[in-house]
Amino acid sequence: MNLNLTAYRDKVLGCWYGKSIGGTLGAPFEKKRQVNDVNFYVQELNGAAAPNDDLDLQLIWLAAIELKGLYQLTPRMMGEFWLANIPCPAGEYAVCRANISNGLYPPLSGSCHNDDLKTSNGAWIRSEIWACIFPGMPDEAIKFAYLDSCADHCGEGIYAEMFTAALESAAFVEHDLRKLLEIGLSKIPADCRVARGVRTVISCHDAGKDWLAAREAALKECLPGLGWFQAPGNLAFMVIGLLYGDGDLGKTVCTAVNCGDDTDCTAGTAGAIWGIINGAAALPENWKRPIGERIVTCAIDSSDHAPIPHTLGDLTERVVRRAIIATYENRTLMRLTEQPDDYPDDFGDSLLAQEVAKSIWEKSPYELAFPLGYIDVAIDYQDGPDIRPGESKTLAIKVRCYDAHVNTLQFRWIVPPAWRVTPSCGSMMIRSWAENRMDCRLDAGEFGQYCEYLALEILAGDRRCPATVHVPVTLAGATAYPNIQTDYPPFRERVRRILHP
Repeated sequence: MNLNLTAYRDKVLGCWYGKSIGGTLGAPFEKKRQVNDVNFYVQELNGAAAPNDDLDLQLIWLAAIELKGLYQLTPRMMGEFWLANIPCPAGEYAVCRANISNGLYPPLSGSCHNDDLKTSNGAWIRSEIWACIFPGMPDEAIKFAYLDSCADHCGEGIYAEMFTAALESAAFVEHDLRKLLEIGLSKIPADCRVARGVRTVISCHDAGKDWLAAREAALKECLPGLGWFQAPGNLAFMVIGLLYGDGDLGKTVCTAVNCGDDTDCTAGTAGAIWGIINGAAALPENWKRPIGERIVTCAIDSSDHAPIPHTLGDLTERVVRRAIIATYENRTLMRLTEQPDDYPDDFGDSLLAQEVAKSIWEKSPYELAFPLGYIDVAIDYQDGPDIRPGESKTLAIKVRCYDAHVNTLQFRWIVPPAWRVTPSCGSMMIRSWAENRMDCRLDAGEFGQYCEYLALEILAGDRRCPATVHVPVTLAGATAYPNIQTDYPPFRERVRRILHP
């Protein structure tokens, strides 16, 4: 299978231009819940797009790919790049930073202490890099969309990025919008609120209702129990822009903005999808000229560390380069050469497959992984790492071993005084290349700080040098920190009151 490299490159550039156009258009109206009446930019731009975190974070993922290698990325590694390069002090971004700094790496960083924000918009707005690196391969794109989104989201917040990554990836080979929506929906649970919101909009469009009626229907379906600034409602607004935009870029991004709420996100993603489908060559000059090509960041620490691109053209070339390298790392991917497009007539049907998506839905949001090379160890907290003194919970030790000569694993817990793990030591029978599991009961003692770290010592097979991992547990009620960082004085005072009432 092959995609023509020149056409592919034009679509990647179209994606980034569309993202920048929509994000800039929507920036002045972000978080406003009213219906808007926008038909063009309202800012004085002078050839510079508005800075947008929707693009910023993707530049960090690009740097991670270039430094570590695409197929070497893990949730823990993504968390380290987040901690080093994304200093944003608010929202789910700050929760993610605080969790990771406490040792709660993805997916715990997205699922824990994040109830108000785990289904918000921060993840699905940054899916384009995975679609562009995996054109025409939505199942591959959603694997990396999960790695990305689980850092600061859970559940619906992850499904939203899987939806957009799949749709955008498929848009490189499929231009029918209704088929693209079907592909996106095939990658998320049919009963999730993101899917219900998208289907609500489609039903309104099919019934001949106007976009305002579709907006009201989406609000009734998506808002109850979640509220505004959440992924299900805003992704529905993005789909309204696509469907009611009638294939016109200006109408697409303006309709998304006119729905209100997280307007830079809805219009930015709608613009990116339009750009992938139509390519940069089709961009109207009146939308393109005011924003220029320069990238201006606002949410990442780019001054000293990450080598970020400074123009959309530079970004495009670096993404294309990584996509070509990926085709040599994974021979099942679409080739990218100057030969004409070439893929089977029934290729579109394969884009609806659900096997990969279902394997992602089944992942535990409360699992902390410790890759140790020849053996991978994970702790599944079942319902999260929070506990109070005197309470008990189950910790599941999960082991995958890649050494056929190892058939036993010795373990020993080392815990603070008055804490207990049962069994405190013992052995596990290991089957190579399979998941092995043992449940342990944790009885919590007193906390000396809001996080305690339980040491788990592991000795596999005939190896003499044990590996030790540190398993964080958190004081329930002390780590609810949306919108603040852990060094924020009111947070320190909150912890002091809980520890020393």
